[in-house]
Amino acid sequence: MKTKTKKVLNRLRAYEAANMLWIAPDGSWPIVWARARGVDVWDAEGRKYLDLTAAFGVAAAGHGNARVVAAGQRQMKTLLHAMGDVHPHALKADLARELSRITFERWTSGALTGKTMFANSGFEAVETALKTAMLASGRRKVLAFNGGYHGLGYGALNATHRAYFREPFRSQLGKFGCFVPFPKEGEGLAATEKRIAKILQTKQFGAILVEPIQGRGGVNVPRHGFLPLLRTLCDRHGALLIVDEIFTGFGRTGKWFACEHGRTIPDLICLGKALTGGFPMSACVGRAELMDVAWPPSSGEAMHTSTFQGHPVGCAMALAQIAEIERESLPQKSGILGAHLMQQLRHEITVPGHSVAIRGCGLMVGLEIRQASGRPATALVLETVKKMLHRGFILLPEGEFGNVISFTPPLIISRSRLAAAVSALREVLK
Repeated sequence: MKTKTKKVLNRLRAYEAANMLWIAPDGSWPIVWARARGVDVWDAEGRKYLDLTAAFGVAAAGHGNARVVAAGQRQMKTLLHAMGDVHPHALKADLARELSRITFERWTSGALTGKTMFANSGFEAVETALKTAMLASGRRKVLAFNGGYHGLGYGALNATHRAYFREPFRSQLGKFGCFVPFPKEGEGLAATEKRIAKILQTKQFGAILVEPIQGRGGVNVPRHGFLPLLRTLCDRHGALLIVDEIFTGFGRTGKWFACEHGRTIPDLICLGKALTGGFPMSACVGRAELMDVAWPPSSGEAMHTSTFQGHPVGCAMALAQIAEIERESLPQKSGILGAHLMQQLRHEITVPGHSVAIRGCGLMVGLEIRQASGRPATALVLETVKKMLHRGFILLPEGEFGNVISFTPPLIISRSRLAAAVSALREVLK
């Protein structure tokens, strides 16, 4: 382990909670990030890497995008902080208007508008949506899906499926979430429809919460028609449809938002990650009439807020990020590059003695590896990700068993850089 990296990791060992960071005993993981630009990252030792994660999907328009950074810097010089729910600032109004424009107004040619509640992280946007559904419907329960990940706050944990995250805190959870299987690509929808209809008929469920494509669950793409089915079931049983687009939004899947692949208009959409390109901000956007029903006018004390809600620097960066995604046509580019990447992976990647499944949409692609017996090849995938890091490529394992290699690079990546990554992966997996 190099000197600078060792110094940082030793300090984290000493002063950060141990559960935050895994440090390999042999010093092979992690690297310490020093700077990033475009699709590249440099570590503390000066080594360069191709980032195939976009830093958890955040850097959609590239790391350190010049226009986004400049917007944040200008705002810092002018107004570094405001008083969200008491004395607002102009950019908060501008961003709320812009989020309405690119969601409900665009989906309905202006027939509907959206209203926004800002937050700081993805799970907070989800919890805002859960609160909205409760207030609007009067029903406490929420239907979610196996493999779903909606964050780790106490509200969101009720709808995050993986036991590793929920079990230690189960005794303190409200237990208002109910899980059903997520219909993956190639699976029928009849059983899903029957199962969900039976649950909603109890009239205890105020909402269905769903990721249009499951990210941390293993890049699981549902069967075509899944979201329209959920829309129909919600309408039939008086429930709200909440789509969690924290990972899939802002061009990641080849559309501005993944729900557009199924031409499905949700009641509430949760946004985060790529919203600002790097500043911690999220948002819950709902149909204006729904938000007005759920949330009464303020009497001087907001029912749901936080100190940094609608932060001026975050708003400035989000407006610049949206403009950059639009200017560079990144959703369209993501769709084209993602199809090319999946074609390359299918053509070039084989793993002796194992089965390989490649799936995705746009630049949200997963490569799942299983042993001949069908068991997840967890150890192989983790070793592969580590070897790729040593070759200069940053990747992440996804899925409950960590046996899915995910590709979620910045949307500005070139074909040649993707080809280099696939070539390196092919060599490693030999």
